[in-house]
Amino acid sequence: MTEITNAGLMQRDLRVLWHPCTQMKDHEQLPLIPIRRGEGVWLEDYDGNRYLDAISSWWVNLFGHGNARISAAINRQLKNLEHVLLAGFTHAPVIELSEALVAVAPPGLTRCFYADNGSSAVEVALKMSFHYWRNQGQTTRTRFVTLSNSYHGETLGALSVGDVALYKDTYAPLLLRAITVPAPDDYLRPESLSPEKWVQEHVDKMRKILADHRGQVCAVIVEPLVQCAGGMRMYQPSYLRQLRAICDDFDVHLIFDEIAVGFGRTGTMWACDQGPAAPDIMCLSKGLTGGFLPLAVTLCREHIYEAFYDDYATLKAFLHSHSYTGNPLACAAALETLAIFRDQDILAANRVLAEIMTSASRHLLAHPHVADVRQRGMILAVELVREKSRREPYPWQARVGLAIYQAALQRGVLLRPLGNVIYMLPPYVISADDIQFTLGVMTECIDQVCGS
Repeated sequence: MTEITNAGLMQRDLRVLWHPCTQMKDHEQLPLIPIRRGEGVWLEDYDGNRYLDAISSWWVNLFGHGNARISAAINRQLKNLEHVLLAGFTHAPVIELSEALVAVAPPGLTRCFYADNGSSAVEVALKMSFHYWRNQGQTTRTRFVTLSNSYHGETLGALSVGDVALYKDTYAPLLLRAITVPAPDDYLRPESLSPEKWVQEHVDKMRKILADHRGQVCAVIVEPLVQCAGGMRMYQPSYLRQLRAICDDFDVHLIFDEIAVGFGRTGTMWACDQGPAAPDIMCLSKGLTGGFLPLAVTLCREHIYEAFYDDYATLKAFLHSHSYTGNPLACAAALETLAIFRDQDILAANRVLAEIMTSASRHLLAHPHVADVRQRGMILAVELVREKSRREPYPWQARVGLAIYQAALQRGVLLRPLGNVIYMLPPYVISADDIQFTLGVMTECIDQVCGS
């Protein structure tokens, strides 16, 4: 039998695959890493090298690779039913999951509509909001309001309500015309302004936009607390609470995209709990299945559901579907993920881990090329700059993040930076020693690439 090696698999891969978010020509110099197995926070390749997965494999893995409870739940379900269409049919796992999600969701969310990835959940939310107003006879409502630097996915509707140029600019001619309002990004706050005044300024800007476009807006969509793909930029919870009030004042839907920040990632079950603020529509994916299988859900309030509930001849039905909607295997994984939250005090354990992350990263504040170290729960981000006093960023062409990624892999840690932002977003099963190890490697790599 031919031995399976990293090099052999890489050659086969490059003959047939096209990888996401990748300039494939980079792999002429940058070796792909074929992963053989995962356990806990660790990944192992075919040559026996191990890598600490400090980014939860694109933010999906909550309880470690190969989690025994979730694996067993999927295996139990596999013996009975792998999939069935959800139009005209149903099954126990999707009913039980919907009941469980409604029980733990922010107040007022009563209905679950399933898809299979985060972008699709956002597409569902946008169409649901637009179609709601159409069913209400308000056909002038066709616009969506979003925050600067936001990201909601890469399908066309989701791109339309995002604001990260790297992903969006190429496809601009194809997109909806969203209305962009400045985000209350704490990194951009002048020292002369208190956090409260900074938030108030941005609340006032949102209020003006909704007043100027009264009767035209379907919904405001935001990522609560952390704009993840936008460089892990963070803002104050009070903004969410005031945003809820503004949306009520102008009678527009409030959509919370909790795809990356939900399931305890920011320190509470839902990031919006810290407002506190409850949305009209909420999008979930990523950690929903603990990182095992693709699944997404869009939850909404009962009055939204009721606007579609009518005789078929009225043509008010929400005719949106995905082939693998409510897949039983994925639902079984999601149910077990929620069961782990129920059976263990994950949020309390995460608070301890978050404190260790804070302590182990504090020294980076003094680094000559670090402009900011910010954290919200189990998300920690380090903003690198070429010149600290002016917060002058490295030019994107320098690809500082890529160099740090490569240096970290050589030391056994998977860090996949966002431009000049190096971040840590680990599985919740990470140990104190592994946190220290990861931040030690991060520091070494910043010193190596940027200088100390």
